[in-house]
Amino acid sequence: MNNNELSYYRLSLLSFLKESHPELTKDSSFINSRGDLAASTYSDAIKNGSSHEQAAEMANEILFNGLHFSRYDTIINVLWNEFSEEVPQGSAKDFALKLLPACEPVFAKYSPSDDFAYTPEYDLLYTELIGTIIIWLEEHEL
Repeated sequence: MNNNELSYYRLSLLSFLKESHPELTKDSSFINSRGDLAASTYSDAIKNGSSHEQAAEMANEILFNGLHFSRYDTIINVLWNEFSEEVPQGSAKDFALKLLPACEPVFAKYSPSDDFAYTPEYDLLYTELIGTIIIWLEEHEL
């Protein structure tokens, strides 16, 4: 497959990354390798007798593995829930991109997995993010 060619799986991944992991959208090596692995998983599953639905499910498992928890989406949720007066909902996505680097030290304390949002540690992360965002807003006089 041509390295510049965007397969169905590469395009699906890129679309997902734009929505939930914009910091990864420029990582073409990641997108290419994950997309190619998903495509070959699909192809192998079909060759081994799986239905198209089963093969697509296996490919999507590979494609989105480790990406279900999003730092970016988490920051947006904190902004929507806790800072709606300071940050209008329509500006939250752009604002979250600005906050992402400032929030990285908070995220580094945790090991977010795909189901992290359903753990008690998520509540601690959420609370720490509120504090980090308050400090950031004060430092930037917003």
